[in-house]
Amino acid sequence: MDALCRAEPRPRRPAAASPLPWARFSAWLDCVCVVTFDLELGQAMELVYPYDFRLTEKEKTSICYLSFPDSYSGGLGDTQFSFRLRQSGGQRTTHYEDDGEYNREAPLTLQRESAHYFGYVYFRQVKDSSMKRGYFQKSLVLVSRLPYVNLFQSLLQLIAPEYFDKLEPCLEAVCNEIDQWLPPVPGQTLNLPVMGVVIQVRIPSRVDKPGSSPVKQFNQENLLPAPLVLPSVHELDLFRCFQPVLIHIQMLWELMLLGEPIVVMAPSPTVSSEMVLALTSCLAPLKYCCDYRPYFTIHDSEFKEYTTRTQAPFLLFSLSRPNIVVGVTNPFFIKTLQHWPHILRVGELRMSGDLPKQVKVKKLNKLKTLDTKPGIYTSYKTFLHKDKTLIKRLLKGIQRKRPSEVQSALLRRHLLELTQSFIIPLEHYIASLMPLQRAITPWKNPPQIRPFRQEDFMKTLEHAGPQLTCVLKGDWLGLYRRFFRSPNFDGWYRQRHKEMTQKLEALHLEAICEANIVAWMKDKSEVEIVDLVLKLREKLVRARCQHLPVKEETLQRVGLYIETIIDSLPEDLQTVLHHH
Repeated sequence: MDALCRAEPRPRRPAAASPLPWARFSAWLDCVCVVTFDLELGQAMELVYPYDFRLTEKEKTSICYLSFPDSYSGGLGDTQFSFRLRQSGGQRTTHYEDDGEYNREAPLTLQRESAHYFGYVYFRQVKDSSMKRGYFQKSLVLVSRLPYVNLFQSLLQLIAPEYFDKLEPCLEAVCNEIDQWLPPVPGQTLNLPVMGVVIQVRIPSRVDKPGSSPVKQFNQENLLPAPLVLPSVHELDLFRCFQPVLIHIQMLWELMLLGEPIVVMAPSPTVSSEMVLALTSCLAPLKYCCDYRPYFTIHDSEFKEYTTRTQAPFLLFSLSRPNIVVGVTNPFFIKTLQHWPHILRVGELRMSGDLPKQVKVKKLNKLKTLDTKPGIYTSYKTFLHKDKTLIKRLLKGIQRKRPSEVQSALLRRHLLELTQSFIIPLEHYIASLMPLQRAITPWKNPPQIRPFRQEDFMKTLEHAGPQLTCVLKGDWLGLYRRFFRSPNFDGWYRQRHKEMTQKLEALHLEAICEANIVAWMKDKSEVEIVDLVLKLREKLVRARCQHLPVKEETLQRVGLYIETIIDSLPEDLQTVLHHH
């Protein structure tokens, strides 16, 4: 490692040398930031790399505040945590140009963000007599649009300690190494060399079976030294994150499913960010479509937006409340956010040989300004009955000293089955709204998808509801009715409707290919034939731009059909259409 960091960094490639300098780097990261503490300025941006990456002043300010603990921490040493930041200043071009293909193949929960950055932080605070404050305080921050928390935090563990010792030349060398990595391709296992270590990861794909174990190792025989194999790029240790709330896991799942506003009050950014990310992951494979901030500070530009909306009486607030989960550490938030309907207060996470002390559900009026007791402060009543079997299985695992990753897998499987039991009836119903294939004819626009009628769906639950796959009893109908009012339903429905519309377009193109185009043209006027050419061209462009699920062979046949039709027309029209 030392040899690498002492080596001269590869010189920055001039823009002319490649049409897309830093293209491979920006497939993974947007930039790397170094934030330090300045006596006069407070947190200050010391470095952004690559040097030509442009953050707005608002983004720089937010990153500076989000990269340090918000409340005073006397603890010395290294801390890792994550944040999520709204992009400001509109859309920007990126060195990496393949967002569309990655997002089409990646699971919905792991798509590249278009309007937010993730920040992965490694903060160091140690005594240093050479500094005016007597402390060395600095953060190394990886800024990315990918929610690969496990990969990037593991990467920071390798590079941050070296960077704090050797500074900028080391960082340039690491960034140049990352610029040699192959881009993340869903379904592929990649070997990512950095600082003498090879990190091996598999990038999840949309076609993976939910809950299946990733390939642990791949192509290792030629790798020396043996690679650092990460079981997942994104999955946290759920059992550790949820240990103080295991008996309330179903309540938290319902709150997340319904997009309810939740504040996580934690003693540190690490606990805060891990708990928020664990909560947002517990709906997988359903995408959590609300906003979330794993770590949020009083200096955040959106602080007023979230606090002023909550100062109104609860009834008024319930009409305009933000659908967001925020993680905070500053005690000041107890007062400013005490009107929020659901507040989860947790202490430090400590793994012990017994079931960790479980927080209690308490009424909101019990949340006092100086009350520091952990608990879930809410008046929410769950729709489903508690699953005592899960707790018994986890308890048995603790007694048998089952590894945390096994307990996490058990917990993740439980949440997956719960989500699937809820979502499968919706999938069956929406599939029934798709027109029959025989209704799709080549010379008419494809038929419309029938509208989603909530009452019609509710009628299907008696015979095809969640009770077929889930043993939990309770008010499933009431849960669905609340779900229909949430951003998560809206996001799910829009995505499924988009996929079905694209499927209809694809089936229509296939129907056109199988039709006898010459026979159709026999009794048609030139106006009708030209109109068909223009429509087919438009369909061809849309199919390629939207990457419809159509074989390339089908698209080529449509192209040949267009040429056949044009060749049948008079020469003057042929000339016009060839130039159109």
